[in-house]
Amino acid sequence: MKELAEEETTLMFHAEMLPPEPTTTQSQAPEGSPEAYKTFLDSRPVAFETHAIDEVIRLAHLAPKLPLHIVHLSAIEAIPALRKARDSGVHITAETCFHYLSLAAETIQDGDTRHKCCPPIRGSANQDGLWHELLKAESDDSVIKTVVSDHSPCTPALKLLPIDIGGKDDDGADKQKKRGDFFSAWGGISSVGLGLSILWTERAQGRRTFEIEDVVKWCCVNTAKQVGLERSKGALAVGMDADLAVFDDEAEFLVSSCS
Repeated sequence: MKELAEEETTLMFHAEMLPPEPTTTQSQAPEGSPEAYKTFLDSRPVAFETHAIDEVIRLAHLAPKLPLHIVHLSAIEAIPALRKARDSGVHITAETCFHYLSLAAETIQDGDTRHKCCPPIRGSANQDGLWHELLKAESDDSVIKTVVSDHSPCTPALKLLPIDIGGKDDDGADKQKKRGDFFSAWGGISSVGLGLSILWTERAQGRRTFEIEDVVKWCCVNTAKQVGLERSKGALAVGMDADLAVFDDEAEFLVSSCS
């Protein structure tokens, strides 16, 4: 922060860290089957995120003019601290991701390592909280301004996918690592090409209420502002980059694994 205090840039944080005195429920050491999603989820508790964000806020005075940004926020418990910091004048914002807005821990099957990412996908109540915050993004007290992919693709072999979920005997997976092991599998979700459809599915199925203009704001207008590109990106206007997308809001398709 001291190094960047006077620079025209934004300092971004992957906000996870061990609390200074972790309890037994805050240990990274897994307790339970490594193929159980609950084991992985319990190994990266909410406290990892909230403590890291509290630390960022605590140090913000070192660079009071420097914009700070929390990437891929997953835990709603961090929102009150972020809002309080913003109200007190700290230049801090946050983003969340397509997968946190559409996937929930309760529906992840054991061994389905396609869902491994950090911070982890949390429960459905947490997902509802993220949407609640996002859908009031027009108000000044909103914390979540943008929705991004945090795109992290890999091969099925690196995901250690079980055979019944898309893995193959000859896919090159490490024979020394067990398929379906959340702690050995690659961490990351590949969703950069599906983000618009993921968000619109939430609306089309009646789970959330918003318009396509809101999606443009979350994914284009505000993201351009976030990185200082608002003079060339995020609007259809003379002098701006001609980035166009044609979207059929009634079309349907099914995402499936490649053969």
